[in-house]
Amino acid sequence: MSDQLRVESIRGELVESVHRVSVAVVTEAGRLVASAGEPDRVTFWRSAAKPFQAVPLVADGAADRFRFDSRELALACASHSSEPAHIQVAESMLRKAGLGEQALACGPHPPLSSQVYEHALRHGLAITPKWSNCSGKHAGMLALALAHDWPTAGYETAGHPVQRRILAEIERWTDVPAGQMRFGVDGCTVVCFGLPLRSMALAYARLAASTEPAMVRLRNAMAAHPGLIAGTGRICTDLNLATGGAILAKVGADGIHCAAIPAAGLGVALKVSDGDMRSSGPALLAVLRQLADHGRVALDLSPAPPELARHVELPTVNTRGVVTGTLRATGAMRFTA
Repeated sequence: MSDQLRVESIRGELVESVHRVSVAVVTEAGRLVASAGEPDRVTFWRSAAKPFQAVPLVADGAADRFRFDSRELALACASHSSEPAHIQVAESMLRKAGLGEQALACGPHPPLSSQVYEHALRHGLAITPKWSNCSGKHAGMLALALAHDWPTAGYETAGHPVQRRILAEIERWTDVPAGQMRFGVDGCTVVCFGLPLRSMALAYARLAASTEPAMVRLRNAMAAHPGLIAGTGRICTDLNLATGGAILAKVGADGIHCAAIPAAGLGVALKVSDGDMRSSGPALLAVLRQLADHGRVALDLSPAPPELARHVELPTVNTRGVVTGTLRATGAMRFTA
């Protein structure tokens, strides 16, 4: 069927596994222009919500009060790889807010970059909360609390003024009332939001087109600092670099990926149904390529630029590092007239 976008894991001559993908591509006005699978599927937004969780930091004056620069605003939107530059910016945010690392509610975890993790293990480096891929988001939430004279304790929990303020922004950008959302606790301990993919895509279309000063600053920060949004060799960073900021992508856990396309005024949201994280990158590139092929975005992605080619088909390797298969997207979206 034409709307069965999927990512196939191929070993030898066999398709060993299939990861089905649901997609919504939406305009700022909320019109669905392309889709696959279940565009209204409700799932958790996870870390792809970060640019919208950062809006109050800027809109309420906290970023200016603590003199956060564009690098620090970018990190507030990031799922970073714990590279030295990421940790330095997180430390700067905490220092400007007059806080220590112990204020961060996010726990430590192995860095998203395997190279960074291996380096840390070889050199006996302590992996602490500032290494969390979400440390910039958390530092921003703490700054928001301080700017409003709200308590910092429990800033990550449902009902805290910080989370109520963020929820108001999530409602505004997605057009989903809180009473229609699902709520959970994210891996980094903060509230996460269950929404239809179509609503996530709407928010990203609005991010792409917004003239609101707070969102313009965040969008510009993401575009200006691709290396801070994700990290070396990761697709969110490489998409930004390859397109000169024409695509602003943001990954989320469990197979979520979103993107804003400012020149086209479009937002994209996708979910790999089984949550396979490796599959979301090839799926996103397939979506963007099909949008370009149908004239919906002015990008040349066939073939992929060198910076993106490594994300189109991902190798599967064995314990000796020998390539034994590939992970690649196939199938097509359906387009509206």
